[in-house]
Formats: sequence, structure tokens, C-alpha cells
Amino acid sequence: MLDFISMALISKTFKNTKEVSRHLCSSLPTFYHTSRTSTVVPYEILEKALGAEDRDVVVGDLSVIKPEMSLNEEGCLVVRGAVTWKDAKEFCLANGREVGTSPTEELAGVLSGLATSCTGERAFGFGTLRNQVVECKYLDHEGIERVLSREKELKDHPFFENQAALLKTYEKSFEQYSIYKNAPFPRMQVETDLMIGTEGQLGVITEATLETTPKAEVIYLFLMLPKWEVDYSHHLEIYQSVQNLRDKIYACELIDENSLSYLEEEDRPATGKDLIFLEIDSIYFEEIYESFLSKIKLPEEDIFEIAANKCRQLRMNIPRAIFEVNTKMGVTKKGTDVQVSPERFSDLMDYYRGFSKGGVPYNLFGHFGDAHLHFNFMPKPEENEQCQELLEGLYKAVKGWSGSPFAEHGIGIIKQKFIGEYFTDGQYKLFSFLKGQMDPKNVLFPGGFMNMGKSN
Repeated sequence: MLDFISMALISKTFKNTKEVSRHLCSSLPTFYHTSRTSTVVPYEILEKALGAEDRDVVVGDLSVIKPEMSLNEEGCLVVRGAVTWKDAKEFCLANGREVGTSPTEELAGVLSGLATSCTGERAFGFGTLRNQVVECKYLDHEGIERVLSREKELKDHPFFENQAALLKTYEKSFEQYSIYKNAPFPRMQVETDLMIGTEGQLGVITEATLETTPKAEVIYLFLMLPKWEVDYSHHLEIYQSVQNLRDKIYACELIDENSLSYLEEEDRPATGKDLIFLEIDSIYFEEIYESFLSKIKLPEEDIFEIAANKCRQLRMNIPRAIFEVNTKMGVTKKGTDVQVSPERFSDLMDYYRGFSKGGVPYNLFGHFGDAHLHFNFMPKPEENEQCQELLEGLYKAVKGWSGSPFAEHGIGIIKQKFIGEYFTDGQYKLFSFLKGQMDPKNVLFPGGFMNMGKSN
């Protein structure tokens, strides 16, 4: 039982899905989470962000629900409960398989990843998580578990029996973003899309079946480059060279010199230089060396192999260190999640170069091979407003480039102030329709982006 205090943020931990089901029947506004690793939810001011100053809002913790994993006959990974990406990777590798999604924060929940349509670095070689989901199960607003399949088109779902025009208009607006990991709004083509990227606003995901691939021996290769603020011509040369090698290179990631500076000195691969690392299927290494690596204009000593565990540790430690610095400064993250087309990549780099001259400490890292980078300001509290204005300018530019403003981490709460310009009546009408069908009492993350157009 919950002890209610009028107009308060109320924490509740669920031990199993039956408890979640019963809670859904109570019709209490609830924000569900697993690991509190989201970069778009300001947990430090969650009461204000969720509007708990004006009403009771439950924060539902799903992190202790028993994690369960298995491989089905097709070699797909079936996960249920609080399985993390670290759990999923280790389980698959122990069984000769690999997952095709690799978020930087391995302690994030797999099912939460579906809700935000996370992508991670391996999207370069394996595509998006959205396309890897074969099936998922979720609890609806009445606490009933239901099944969604990738093989069933959304237009054939009973919800859309008399709403073909509404769905078609929405799908049409999605087309210009189809080349990106995630559009400014969720794809709505097959049944599983109802849960992927909708951030828990239409149901609570309880189980997912994900495609896996046979385990491969991989090589992690580091390429040290001049700092991008001074000269990014080498960066673009690498970017262009890897585009036709996605079946052989699983990841192509950038960590700039500013980001590396957050590591302990003995853990830095180099100083005064940027780093691009490649995750390469070892059976193709000689081919990649001959066709690509031997031709780039870098000193031989600036191309070297590193152990897989050291690379993963480095990759995780940097964003964690950045988060800790922001927390100590008492500021909410001021970072980007922008992806642009190949034709606009140099425009994005130039825009970030402009950011670097603003006098606020910063760093740049992310999924370089996908033209998808995270620029993070590290402001003092008094510099927050300046950074906010700079970000607003960026998102207007990205819209003009037909880019995707939030390609990986979702919209959550922090990014809602920027996303409105990307929505049209087509999005608002479909959001309203889906909430009416799947969450008529508006109790599933009621502060989410699907409620932004209520006044429209």
C-alpha cells in the first residue's frame, strides 16, 4: 500500500510484473524507470519536472524485477525484467552470440532502451535497435500483458481500422528522416513501433525478443588525429572511407582530446590529439588495411590496436566523468544528440567549431561513422543561459538541414523545449489518438512529449 501525501512525488519499487499490473489498475500518474541512466530526464529536479508540485506522481522503480534471459531456436535473445545491456552482452557471448546494440552506458536496462529507441555505437554496423526487435510484450493501461510483432504492419492493427488517413499523413512526414537512427518522432510502420521510442507513454514493456549474430573475433583499432577544432580534414577522410565498410566495421567512434582529458593521465592513449576508434571484424582486417588504413595520411605510430576491455572501459568512463563534473557544478546537462546527413556533416562540424569559441569548456564525442555526435558544454551555473541560447540556435539550424535533433537518447523532459518546432499537426493528432486508445486516463508518463500538443 502507498501512503499518499497530497501533491507529492511518491517512490515505489516493483518486485515483479504482477505488482506493476496491479498498480496500472490504480490509474495513478506514474513515471517508470530502471537504472536512472537517462540523459534526458533531470532526476536531480524530478519532482518539479514531473509536475509533482501540483499533483501526486509515482516514480516507479523496475530495477529489482528478476532479470531473465534465453535464446530461442532462431538464435534470438529473449529478455524479461531488469536485464542490463552488460548482462545481455555477457549472456550472448557465453552462448556464442552477440547483440547488435551497444549503448555507451552498459548498466542501462535493455527494456528501457527499447522505450527510448537507444542505438549506441554498433548501430554503424548492425543498424538500429528498432529494426532488431522481433517481438515485444507490454502491460497496457489496464495491466493486461499484450504482444506486438515486427511482422505485423501497424495499418492492419485494430486501432487503425478507421484511421488510415491519420497514419498515412504521419508516415509521410517521417520519410525525410528515414535515413537516421531516430527521427524527431517515433516511426509508426509495424506493431513493435508502438513501444519503441515512445518512452513508456503507451505501455510498460515487460519482454523483448532481439535478433543476435554469431560471435565474431573483433579488433579495436585506435587512430590518433589532430584536434578537430584546428583541422578536421583527417576526420572527414576517415568518415568517407568507412561508409562502404559497414558489413566489416561494426563501430566508428570519436573521442576528442577534451573528452580524453577527463581520464586519469595513465589511462589516456595520447595527449593533444583526438581519437577515432574502429571495431573491426578480424577476418576482414587485411582487406580493410589494404583498401583504407594504408592510404590515410597518418603517422604509423598513430594507428594501433588496443584490448577490447580497455577500449570499452575508456568509452564508458568518459561520459560518466562528465556527468559527475556537471553534478558537482550543480548544472543540468547541456549536450546535443544531433545526427545529420553525409552532405551536412561538415556543416555540423563547423557549427560545433563555433561552439568551441564561446568561452565555455566543452567536449565532443560519439558515433562518428553515422555523423551523429554529442557536443557537451561544461558550464558554470551562471553560463547556463548562454549555453541554452546556443543550443536553441543549433536546433534551428538542424531543422534547416533536415537533420534529426535527438537520434539516440530520446526526448524525455529536458529536450521538450527544443522539439516543438519539429512537430506538425500530423504528429500531434496521432499522439493524441494513440494516448486516447492506449492511455485514456493519461497515467503513463503524463509529462512525456506525446502530451505536448494537447492545446493544439
